[in-house]
Amino acid sequence: MTYDATRDRVEHYFDRTATKVWERLTSDAPVSRIRETVRKGRDQMRDKLLAALPSDLNGVRVLDAGCGAGQMTQELAKRGADVMAVDISPSLVRIAQDRLPQGLHRKVKFASGDMLAADLGTFDHVIAMDSLIYYTEADIRAALSELGERTSASVAFTVAPRTPLLMTMWYAGKAFPRSDRSPTMIPHGPSRLSKTVSDIGQLNNLGRVNSGFYISQALEFRP
Repeated sequence: MTYDATRDRVEHYFDRTATKVWERLTSDAPVSRIRETVRKGRDQMRDKLLAALPSDLNGVRVLDAGCGAGQMTQELAKRGADVMAVDISPSLVRIAQDRLPQGLHRKVKFASGDMLAADLGTFDHVIAMDSLIYYTEADIRAALSELGERTSASVAFTVAPRTPLLMTMWYAGKAFPRSDRSPTMIPHGPSRLSKTVSDIGQLNNLGRVNSGFYISQALEFRP
């Protein structure tokens, strides 16, 4: 698929098919044991990506690329960052807006649309947690190139690592496509991605989170 086709499929899934699922998953509501592992894994990954940023973000502009229900947005704003929170799903953006504590409203601007849109402006840092996991190697390179041109310090993001479990799931998904399932994650190896972007910047390994059904690799791109 092209970047645009994948983006449109992601929008359809999160804005129409799975909004209620993600609203519940990102809250304190009870969830199944499987989804609890995903919730815990996402919490761990959020902490890992935040640890790659300065603890004091006052005066720092950060793009939360793929803000979802706004958990990362809130943490960034609490540190003092001026946050541009964008997501392809207008429904999730509305949830993020409704959940944002009143005292943080002045620190955050929300938008729905493409996280790569040039009119979002320039930034000191970008965080894209689980926003690039559905894209090809070429698309990730293009995204990092686009974001890198408008970011002065770092782009922290995640990919699905090439583990045996995820590769099995990936091939199974290709063999048994279903129109209503979530977009298929595309596994990537950090070493290969590092070579792919070596001419436009440096890629650093921030570590992996493995929590049941949540397996994700954190990386940092410095243009």
